[in-house]
Amino acid sequence: MPQNTTTDLQREPETLAAPSTATTSENLSAEGYKKTLSGRHVTMISMGGAIGVGLFMGAGGRLASTGPALIFSYAIAGVIAYLLMRALGELIMYRQTSGSFVSYAGEMFGKKGAFLSGWMYFINWGMTGIAELIAIGLYFQFFFPNVPVEASAIAALLLLVAVNLLSVKAFGEFEFWASVLKVGAILIFLAVGTFMVVTNAKVGNGHASAANLFDGDGGMFPKGALVMVLVLNAVIFAYNGIELVGITAGEMQDPKREVPKAIRAVVLRIVVFYVGSVLLLAMLLPSDQYKAGVSPFVTVFGQMGLGWVGDVMNMIVITAALSSCNSGLYSIGRVFRTMANNGHAPQWLTKMSSRHVPYAAILAIAAFYLVGILLNIWLGGSHAFDLALNTASIGVIFTWGAIFASQIALRHQKGKVSTLPMPGSPWTSWVGLVALLAITVLIGFDTMTSKTGEVFLLGLWTLATIPFFAVVLWLGWQKVKNNEPKSELFS
Repeated sequence: MPQNTTTDLQREPETLAAPSTATTSENLSAEGYKKTLSGRHVTMISMGGAIGVGLFMGAGGRLASTGPALIFSYAIAGVIAYLLMRALGELIMYRQTSGSFVSYAGEMFGKKGAFLSGWMYFINWGMTGIAELIAIGLYFQFFFPNVPVEASAIAALLLLVAVNLLSVKAFGEFEFWASVLKVGAILIFLAVGTFMVVTNAKVGNGHASAANLFDGDGGMFPKGALVMVLVLNAVIFAYNGIELVGITAGEMQDPKREVPKAIRAVVLRIVVFYVGSVLLLAMLLPSDQYKAGVSPFVTVFGQMGLGWVGDVMNMIVITAALSSCNSGLYSIGRVFRTMANNGHAPQWLTKMSSRHVPYAAILAIAAFYLVGILLNIWLGGSHAFDLALNTASIGVIFTWGAIFASQIALRHQKGKVSTLPMPGSPWTSWVGLVALLAITVLIGFDTMTSKTGEVFLLGLWTLATIPFFAVVLWLGWQKVKNNEPKSELFS
């Protein structure tokens, strides 16, 4: 990477004492990563990052609890996600780094900003990864009911660790084909579902029709309009992972060409894949026929008498969970290494393999996932799984907030220095920040009702973790705040 002669702050903050070729080879970034992610990898990773278990699995329970109004919930969350990607796009085109928002927060807000951003991102993917792996074990029991959940989860973890340790190209290939499968399944569903609605085809005891959006007590709002807003905290989690393109930028062959394409296309993906899918699901069946814990796509095809298609969709759900966890291992591995170079994590996390993979950081997050899987045996039957997912949403909100805040600071401090400026800045980023704050408040109203009728105040328990994390992070900051970074970012 060429030396920046204007300011030390614009240099890559993760540069290590690596082999001399790390800064001279055209195929290596200044951070020591191999730039092997091609255009097709970036395109499918950015598309796949917007399609996960939140859509394939979570939409069913939310349709049942919210009704057709869930369409508006996904649309509102989609607007926030679009603003986020435009803010991130401006930051990426200002400077490409595998440290992504952690590096940007460090440059704009100093060492404390980088510290908080990095560890909150760990909370996000740490909790998400554990939940995804346990979900894989649960879905796998659909085909092999006698296989313990933990055994399947550990097997999946070993597979993903092997992929990530092999090379970034192996990660890219895995995500490419997983995304091809997920995107293909959604496109086929959209085509079939649209045909069924247009032809008023029979589905179960009724017919596919736009009338399903308004039938029943309350029409589109059977649970009231307020529920549409209250469910936003769960819906926003479905978009988790779209920020992955920022971390992959440091290992792209041509980020200046691929990033703008990926960023600008995100709005189309949001409208088509999320809002379009939920709209079709609500038209194919009355919303009260969907169930929590069952993929809505499986429900639809089951009502059509196509049980074998439901089996295929369950396999795709497993693929989506694998892809999500794979992204977690990849992204946290890079972020951990950035944090270690900034002096905010143990120095051994900086170690790189001969394949230019941060193996120590990947193995560290894998060990955390393994502990979480084993804890599931002990905590089985409690609300720990759902609490982990809600806690992860706190990490998502903080990460997105850090991106919006960094974009505002970048524009304030340096003006328009990016080739992909955020439209309407700074007001659009402020809208994003206010929306995220409102969603954080909404989390407090989230509840769960068990099969016995017991109501668990899931949201209040989730918010109670905030002061706990605040204390832990404050203690951690006191320990590392005087550490000298290995890069020139904070010199």
